Amino acid sequence: DLAISVLIAFLWLVSTFVWAKALADIKVSTGASIVPGIESCKAPGTICHFLSVTSMGILNVSVVFGLLNMVVWAGNIWLVYKDTNLHS
Repeated sequence: DLAISVLIAFLWLVSTFVWAKALADIKVSTGASIVPGIESCKAPGTICHFLSVTSMGILNVSVVFGLLNMVVWAGNIWLVYKDTNLHS
């Protein structure tokens, strides 16, 4: 049914954008900008250094695949629409 396909595609799109936003928040929360906010790093005579964060390339790929899946769903919706009598 066309309505169900549109709903699933819309929900997939929304969930992909939510995941992309969450991933951006994870990157900010684990980045070098958190060092000044750590209480133990504010102690006199203490020097804190930020070394590195684990690569998040796989997580970036998951966002890209989510968007590509949305393209597949859009094609599916188009084909379902073409097979209905809504298309003249």
